[in-house]
Amino acid sequence: MTEPRRLASLDALRGCTVAAMLLVNDPGDWGHVYWPLDHAAWNGCTPTDLVFPFFLYVVGVSVALAILPRLQHGAARSVLERAVWWRALRIFGLGLAINLLAALLMPGAHMRIPGVLQRIAICYAAVALLAIHTRPRQQWAAIVLLLLGYSGLLWLGGSMQPWTNIVSRTDSAVFGRFVWTISASGRGHDPEGLLSTLPAIAGCLLGLRAGCALQRQQLTSLLLAGLLALLLSLLWSHWLPFNKNLWTPSYVLWTTGLATLALLGFHWLIDVRGWPALGRRFGMNAIAAYAGSELMQILLPRLGQASWYRTLFTGWLTPRFGPFVPSLAWAVAFVVCWWLIVWTMDRRRIYLKL
Repeated sequence: MTEPRRLASLDALRGCTVAAMLLVNDPGDWGHVYWPLDHAAWNGCTPTDLVFPFFLYVVGVSVALAILPRLQHGAARSVLERAVWWRALRIFGLGLAINLLAALLMPGAHMRIPGVLQRIAICYAAVALLAIHTRPRQQWAAIVLLLLGYSGLLWLGGSMQPWTNIVSRTDSAVFGRFVWTISASGRGHDPEGLLSTLPAIAGCLLGLRAGCALQRQQLTSLLLAGLLALLLSLLWSHWLPFNKNLWTPSYVLWTTGLATLALLGFHWLIDVRGWPALGRRFGMNAIAAYAGSELMQILLPRLGQASWYRTLFTGWLTPRFGPFVPSLAWAVAFVVCWWLIVWTMDRRRIYLKL
């Protein structure tokens, strides 16, 4: 069976998103991070808040370009479904293993059940299975149901403030203390928690539909869809503001609208105009780069990260530029380090797939 054609633009967009993940996940000093490289404290949306939903959107696009062509060429649904389940379980298990390692090795850390890789696994499985077993009209219905239903849950849940909202209360009830943060009162919250995964699946499904449009070269429709999503998100934000921690529907539409325009731009510049596919090497080893960088962040403090940071960056840069520049310089160096790793892997045709 012929393998589905890879789009260099999609690898580039995925790779740039992973590089952005690495940039914002490991500054030299968390107390001195420029605001665009930090998450909004609660309501709002910074450039950093775009990174994870962009990746989930690209997961949906990838499903459209990788799984649907196999289905159209006669692959058995049962075979595709089994492959989806196994891949999702491997990604989920890797996320749990990284969290366990962090709990064992990082000072003050505790075991966390949800996580970035776990959410990727759930969204991938849900969207891939819907792609295999449902028609486009049913997928659109699922998107509307997820976004409207989740909005209803937020409204019926009462407060939307930290710790007291229904998302945090559910995380506390289901996971107990095995979440990202725990308040002084003992309540827990996880930015990749249980209920907020529902709208994340909707965003991934929107990526699936965008991938189908891209496959058919419906570029004008993509442009209009991206602009419409941005308009709807701004209207919706008057009732439910942008909020990454709660993954509000307005936030879903805002980020997927921007991701759609980014996908269209990357496709036009790289696939149509022939521009270099910057970021492609990160995109070819996306999960490996992210998981490897997470492991490195766990191990660096045990290898003297603070002393390296002081020696290599703060001693010379801080007196001249203040404390924010060396923190950013460390983050950039971290990304460059991983670019060298994925560049070497690509040169040797090493691609780690889960």
